[in-house]
Amino acid sequence: MAGALKVGIAGLGTVGSSLARIITGRANELSVTCGRAIEITAVSARDRSRDRGIDLSGMAWFESAEEMAARADIDVLVELIGGAEGPAERAVRAALDRGLHVVTANKALLARHGVELAALAEKKGVLLNFEAAVAGGIPVIKALRESLTGNRISRVYGIMNGTCNYILTRMEKEGLSFQDCLTEAQRLGYAEADPTFDIEGNDTAHKLAILTTLAFGTQIAADEIYLEGISNISIEDIEAAADLGYRIKLLGVAQQTDSGIEQRVHPTMVPRDSVIAQVDGVTNAVAIESDILGELLMVGPGAGGDATASAVLGDIADIAKSRPGEQRVPVLGTPAEALEPYRRARMRSHEGGYFIRLTVADRTGVFASVATRMAENSISLESIVQRASSTAPATEAKTIILVTHATTEASVRNAVAAIKAEDYLVGEPQVIRIERPKAF
Repeated sequence: MAGALKVGIAGLGTVGSSLARIITGRANELSVTCGRAIEITAVSARDRSRDRGIDLSGMAWFESAEEMAARADIDVLVELIGGAEGPAERAVRAALDRGLHVVTANKALLARHGVELAALAEKKGVLLNFEAAVAGGIPVIKALRESLTGNRISRVYGIMNGTCNYILTRMEKEGLSFQDCLTEAQRLGYAEADPTFDIEGNDTAHKLAILTTLAFGTQIAADEIYLEGISNISIEDIEAAADLGYRIKLLGVAQQTDSGIEQRVHPTMVPRDSVIAQVDGVTNAVAIESDILGELLMVGPGAGGDATASAVLGDIADIAKSRPGEQRVPVLGTPAEALEPYRRARMRSHEGGYFIRLTVADRTGVFASVATRMAENSISLESIVQRASSTAPATEAKTIILVTHATTEASVRNAVAAIKAEDYLVGEPQVIRIERPKAF
């Protein structure tokens, strides 16, 4: 049996502590399945006195993650600090420069520096694994990087943020406001004290950018994603979606087109009877469409100490099973130097159509005016329904719900802008894309 794989963990928060407990508690099982022992020989965290329920006495303690990466007697650095810059980036670079393997759950770091870190790892002949960076315990990285080799992927999409999915689920099932659900998510630890990164879609965008590179062999382009969060979703939108046979989910979507790659993150209406519509709470789901396999949907816990630690441990186990000198799988599926420049797709029709909610003054001619603005922008309507507004007295305002056929984003935005210029609109319009998944 080969010598023990020596691991250093940078960050002993929820995930790091869970990982340490699993490795120490299942040492014998891991030794058998991996063909060698896995030992934690060094750790780094901000507070040494905190009780984490782990015996740290046999592990070297480092105040600085970067110092641990540069000096500790380890084979693998596990980075669980977070953040695109600062200690996490410095520690990962130091480890790779030294020729150490790296495992990270840091999607922000990879979205910002993934290509150059991949190039460095490949130059040094070491592994940079990051299964836990996208969709928690769902093995989507391994699927795209290894299992689907030879498939031509046309689209990757899914629910990639548990906080947003939890909020939207509670809003629908309990009729609660967005703010009430957010407050409850914070109380339960599903949302941060400052939830902006989650609810405005940034977290999903970072994950989507990584999946896009793995799926299509392009350089990571996190700044090229159309981004819209869920903070403006109201209970009125949830109820209208239900009446039309849909549920609202925050989706990240990346797809190959004739003119380039389209990446977008936004609230989306999906048919109530689709599989992805049934994914509730903090659960994540990622769908992959390809030419050989067809459609694949993976569903599972997208966050939490144990789920994320499980993905990290899987990456460590892969390193333990590897042998020096053997051919390495490229970090991003394609060798870093061979990744194509990202080419953003031209604007095209959205096949699923759009949901548009307008609150308008209750007077003659409004319906006709709305229909005219749509026609002026070549928008064909599938349905138009009038509802009593839940935010204004029935004698003062009505809600108009429009569902369009396939049309472009520009056409919808131009039509809505024209309607906003009229004097009958009350409050801000709501525009939500509709997706009709092929198989899910």
